[in-house]
Amino acid sequence: MILANDDRKPTTTDAGIPVPSDEHSLTVGPNGPILLHDHYLIEQMANFNRERIPERQPHAKGSGAFGHFEVTADVSQYTKAAVFQPGTKTDTMIRFSTVAGERGSPDTWRDPRGFSLKFYTSEGNYDMVGNNTPVFFVRDPMKFQHFIRSQKRRADNGLRDHDMQWDFWTLSPESAHQVTWLMGDRGIPKTWRHMNGYSSHTYMWVNAEGEKFWVKYHFKTDQGIDFLTQEDAVRLAGEDADYHRRDLFHAIERGDYPSWTLYMQIMPFKDADTYRFNPFDLTKVWPKGDYPLHEVGRLTLDRNPTDFHTEIEQAAYEPNNLVPGIGPSPDKMLLARIFSYADAHRARLGVNYKQIPVNSPEVPVHSYSKDGVMRVQNVKDPVYAPNSYGGPAADGEAYPRMETWHTSGEMLHAAYVPHAEDDDFVQAGTLVREVMDNAQRDRLVNNVVGHLSAGVSQPILERAFEYWRNIDKEIGDRIAQGVQGR
Repeated sequence: MILANDDRKPTTTDAGIPVPSDEHSLTVGPNGPILLHDHYLIEQMANFNRERIPERQPHAKGSGAFGHFEVTADVSQYTKAAVFQPGTKTDTMIRFSTVAGERGSPDTWRDPRGFSLKFYTSEGNYDMVGNNTPVFFVRDPMKFQHFIRSQKRRADNGLRDHDMQWDFWTLSPESAHQVTWLMGDRGIPKTWRHMNGYSSHTYMWVNAEGEKFWVKYHFKTDQGIDFLTQEDAVRLAGEDADYHRRDLFHAIERGDYPSWTLYMQIMPFKDADTYRFNPFDLTKVWPKGDYPLHEVGRLTLDRNPTDFHTEIEQAAYEPNNLVPGIGPSPDKMLLARIFSYADAHRARLGVNYKQIPVNSPEVPVHSYSKDGVMRVQNVKDPVYAPNSYGGPAADGEAYPRMETWHTSGEMLHAAYVPHAEDDDFVQAGTLVREVMDNAQRDRLVNNVVGHLSAGVSQPILERAFEYWRNIDKEIGDRIAQGVQGR
């Protein structure tokens, strides 16, 4: 066979064997039946039947890119983590996403955006799962599954339903802060490049002397915050459902590398005991007047994926990937996610998902994990610990324990106990009255009125009006008048 282009390589089977034709099956005569021993045809059909993996439950639609994080300031007094030491440059991978939509849903639906990062550090992979908002809808993981189901599709007709969304929200007043963010301008970012990213969760940093600090991550976009109006978002959903995915890919392709500057809020460890808000409540922010931002470094994205399935669809982020100097906080949602994310990856990708290149660390792995589906890294004896044959051994002196804290108390299923100045509506009200300007408040009202006017039943409408009046009386009245005037 002579190739039309000398640079083209011959097609092979997955075993590397050259194939005679990309177009014609093996048959008995030119018009005869297909033969079962046409192994290349069988390989092509069998692979096609199996080339889709289950989509993520939340955050199914998204994309991402590769880059690096470079430390530009000295925060070594707060953490011994190698990734955050002065001048350190670390390879990174990020995935942006919507939360509620399926894999083929439009990028411009009103929804929080996922902002998940993988740092390939010299001490192993460090993952941070975050969003483009600093808060979330619920604070207790018992409600998380129910929240996600309320945002997805009904059992009877397979349609998304605003009635069940507002039913859940109005029965869960802790959602008020996040819903206010969602219905405002940041509910639909112009592009992924024009939005911030937040850890949302509180984490713990530990320095070389063993001192502990509570921290929150703020990745501030260097491109500036920008948004889409509801009308533009609806139009783009029809014109280009992959608008955000396309924008990121083309920006990097033309050398317009997006970047974010990382700032940290840092709280002394003991402050948490008496702070006026619960600092571990995922529905709350720390006012910057109390805990100002400290610059740490810059994240830059400069490489697109070459195989979307392998590098993006199979990317697995998990908040249990914590390196020395970084630990969890008592945030209930974070502690539950430490289990649930890794469990989701094992179910979706298989037990050996960390051997997929995009999930593999850049440092050697010395693990006693063994066998399982799609195991591709060789296992050497001994396969157990402790052993007498030179197998890896934990270094209790260099790494004495997971970064953690002391806690005690009775085991119980307890309702949330608010702190001194805390309730479920106070920070949402502050966002409306003190952060938003008049134009932003007008768009907020318009967005909520439109959302509530799309099939929300009367009893839930009344609860929604009261929900917004609890956030801000004037805004709630305007929303009620807007819906009732339609």
